[in-house]
Amino acid sequence: MKKIFLLLTISVLLLAGCGSSKKQVESGNYDAAIDKAVKALRKNSDSSKDIESLERAMNIVTEQDNERIRYLKIEGRPNAYDEIYLIYKRMSDRQALVRTVTPLEYNGRTVQFPYVDYMQEMVMAKKKAADFYYAHGQELMKNGTKDSYRQAYAEFVRAKEYVGDYDGIDQMLQESRYLGISRVYVTVKNYSVIKFPREFEEDLLALDLPRLNSDWVEYHTTVLDQDTQFDYFVNVNLRSVGVSPDRQFQRDSLIKKTVEDGFDYVKDARGNVLKDSVGNDVKVAKYKNLQCALIQTVQVKECVIQGDVEVLSLNPEKMLKKDPIGATSNFEHISARAIGDVNALSAEQKAMLQSQLIPYPTDIEMVIMCSENLKNAIRGLIQQNRRYIN
Repeated sequence: MKKIFLLLTISVLLLAGCGSSKKQVESGNYDAAIDKAVKALRKNSDSSKDIESLERAMNIVTEQDNERIRYLKIEGRPNAYDEIYLIYKRMSDRQALVRTVTPLEYNGRTVQFPYVDYMQEMVMAKKKAADFYYAHGQELMKNGTKDSYRQAYAEFVRAKEYVGDYDGIDQMLQESRYLGISRVYVTVKNYSVIKFPREFEEDLLALDLPRLNSDWVEYHTTVLDQDTQFDYFVNVNLRSVGVSPDRQFQRDSLIKKTVEDGFDYVKDARGNVLKDSVGNDVKVAKYKNLQCALIQTVQVKECVIQGDVEVLSLNPEKMLKKDPIGATSNFEHISARAIGDVNALSAEQKAMLQSQLIPYPTDIEMVIMCSENLKNAIRGLIQQNRRYIN
């Protein structure tokens, strides 16, 4: 149903765009009518239907715009000057467009529209709009909330766009921007019995946090300065770390293989060697069975880290989300020895025979091996919980 509605909407817009200037006037699309009439008159300045459409559309839309401006000025709302400026600008642009094809000769008279200088009104409207935005931004700053600071920033941006070097505007932009940003402090807290090396915690926090930043949210893993105030905490709490003992076990297997081992001549009943059609001796392959016992020694060790990730707001103080988190690392090394004929083994099995027992990783090394998996889990949870931070 949505697709059908979308197709219908597009069709209506295309039809509206393709209609003549007269059709646009009849539909009340006066600016579209003017645009089409001007394009047509540039090619043929004697097109009577386009001259009629241009004249009618200009008279109607200019009257409508003047009526709207008059109403807004009488109403006297301070925030109306933004709309007043935009109307004046539209009238000025429209006038400039029409002057590219006028004057026009039509039915023995000259069609031309009187030139109106809108510049002074536009400048005045921009100044009053900027005054409103600047004053409204200052009022919003007094509310002391993130949303009001962000709205104030938008107001100051508009004021600067309209006036440029507005008195004190850069300072207000900087202040509202700074106060409007929510800052998130991401930390790792170790509650387990194992003391982590410093580089392990630093590696866990190498999360490419700037990628998570938005216009009004910044993530940090260090305190910028003593005056920095954070609005949210993301605490990565490592609750337990379990490292298994060094374990070793054997896997024994008997490998059997049949291989070719020379040949025998094929003889007839009288003991003579048989010949084939071209006179060669007929031979038949001989086979022998090989076997080898492969004794594999498997060294294993495992580390499991479990904890949770908390998202807390500081104003007000509140737990927003808490999710479990975990990661594992596994060490496995296989060495082997053979008893019997090694030719029964595959190339991969023979390669195992070159491997010897190796030292087990220490408990801390097993923990560090967990860091990449744990980092991915932390990054995923922070990404998933971004909707709680604004």
